[in-house]
Amino acid sequence: MPNATIRVVDVYPYRFHAGNLQFLLLRRASGVEYAGQWRMLVGKIDADETAWQTALREVREETGQAPSRLWTLPSVNHFYEWQQDRINLIPAFAAELDHDPTLNHEHDAFSWLAPQVAASRTDWPEQQRLLRLTTRLLHDGVPPELEVDF
Repeated sequence: MPNATIRVVDVYPYRFHAGNLQFLLLRRASGVEYAGQWRMLVGKIDADETAWQTALREVREETGQAPSRLWTLPSVNHFYEWQQDRINLIPAFAAELDHDPTLNHEHDAFSWLAPQVAASRTDWPEQQRLLRLTTRLLHDGVPPELEVDF
């Protein structure tokens, strides 16, 4: 029977620019895993961290700024790795940013994109689904119980 594991988090950075919702995607630099792919933020959970603390740390490390708002999505990214017979469960968060990112060594470019464009540029179906969910919640209103107090 496969093992289930929680090792990483996903974070979907966004902003409102001229009244329009935009998602931040970062292009992975050459020489790092997933080189050339446009992605939202993904980070490994350290042994002494909660998932939300990892999300906050990853936003700071990968964009150079603290989010003005952080909230959890009421869903998780999930996929199966046949090589390890492992089901990955990935807590997902949304982070509102006020400025363009300052890129670290893991990325060589960034782009703010409309929701549909951002979803079409990501390679993973679950991340596309979570981008659409984030868009819907931002449109309908994020329930207060999803807000992270940090």
